Amino acid sequence: MTKTKPVAPIPSEIDQAQVIERPDGFYWQDTITGKEYGPYPTLLEALQDMQSQGSDTGYEEGETLEDAEAEIGISEWIDPDTGEPGAGVSPRLADN
Repeated sequence: MTKTKPVAPIPSEIDQAQVIERPDGFYWQDTITGKEYGPYPTLLEALQDMQSQGSDTGYEEGETLEDAEAEIGISEWIDPDTGEPGAGVSPRLADN
């Protein structure tokens, strides 16, 4: 059986994740799903990965506003001259 040693989580991530130190490195665990990530050679690398996974906003580095709008369909109903919603146009939500 592998000995584990819990490490204090980052305060902003306290409800969602914890870091565990094991002989082969550091792991972080999503406390909601139970999924573990690792091993990482250092605590810093585990924390950085935990933060990057936990802050997935869907934003991609280098993505422009226009790219983001096109991805969710807003570009189709924004007036290109004014930047405002077109007259009489409202977003249509997909039926799920």
